[in-house]
Amino acid sequence: MILTGGLNHIHLNVADLRRSLLFYQRVFGAREAFRVGDEMAFLQLPGTEDVITLHEVGGAAAVEHFGLLRNEGVDLDGAIAEIEAAGGRLIERGEHAPGVAYAYVADPDGYTIEL
Repeated sequence: MILTGGLNHIHLNVADLRRSLLFYQRVFGAREAFRVGDEMAFLQLPGTEDVITLHEVGGAAAVEHFGLLRNEGVDLDGAIAEIEAAGGRLIERGEHAPGVAYAYVADPDGYTIEL
């Protein structure tokens, strides 16, 4: 079993970033934390550590992936091995920044999870 700190974020592909941003701000009081380029915004929900990432792709709306926060000390290689043993698969691994390792894995139905 991989111990996590719970859901870290959900990454949504959206047709119109501005429209989606205004929706989440108005309805949930989301605050824009930062952007990556002109097509991706990271929103923080009030009173939580929850993050919603909006990524304008111009196509159909979809859940791109969701992220689970790995507990401190959880070995990424061991987590990947456990996922594969349970019927999942590794999609990609790397570092978001020096020392900040990540892995994208798929569950048996193809949903992408970021660890």
